[in-house]
Amino acid sequence: MSDANINNTAPIKWAQRSDSLYLTIALPDVKDETINLEDQTLKFKGTSGDKSYEVNIEFFKKVDAKDSTYKVLPRSIQMHVMKHEEDREEFWPRLLKDKALEKNQVKIDWDRYVDEDEEDEGFDTSALEGGMGMGGMPPGMGGMGGMGGMGGMGGGADMESLMKQLQMGGAGGGMDPSMFGGGDDDMGDDDDDEEGGEDDDLPDLEEA
Repeated sequence: MSDANINNTAPIKWAQRSDSLYLTIALPDVKDETINLEDQTLKFKGTSGDKSYEVNIEFFKKVDAKDSTYKVLPRSIQMHVMKHEEDREEFWPRLLKDKALEKNQVKIDWDRYVDEDEEDEGFDTSALEGGMGMGGMPPGMGGMGGMGGMGGMGGGADMESLMKQLQMGGAGGGMDPSMFGGGDDDMGDDDDDEEGGEDDDLPDLEEA
């Protein structure tokens, strides 16, 4: 049997805040991944380095799958998993319900770890921007189109009001005609002077 047909257990790192968990599946260049997060379980399958890996865990307590997000990055898969709304004010003693499984598969993410009494802010989730929601849609996409549409409408309204102001100014007769070519009269006078000058010179040529 080849390694590709053997499902190896993927290593997990985790940290928590009172309202959420931050999980990292520490596998590089993951391909063909499937991720299924439910209110009590997380299932993952994918390939990394021509080997198949999986995660099949049951959380210590319920989580909120619909508000959770994940992103496949070059060196890992990272997930921001929200705790269930009933338990968003307390720290968990461990990630998994099965204490023995946690010892073998889960490590603490010391880069993101804080003590419960030292928590002062949430996770930095900038690495997850543009990621996928566990419900299947990228988070935050719903309102972006509407904002762009409103911006376009506002620009159109400004242009319309500007045109009305120009029309009203023209109808009132209060605008300087020179703005619309009124100065052509002066140019016409210059032409007449030049033509007159040429006419004055013609008799002199005939007399010569």
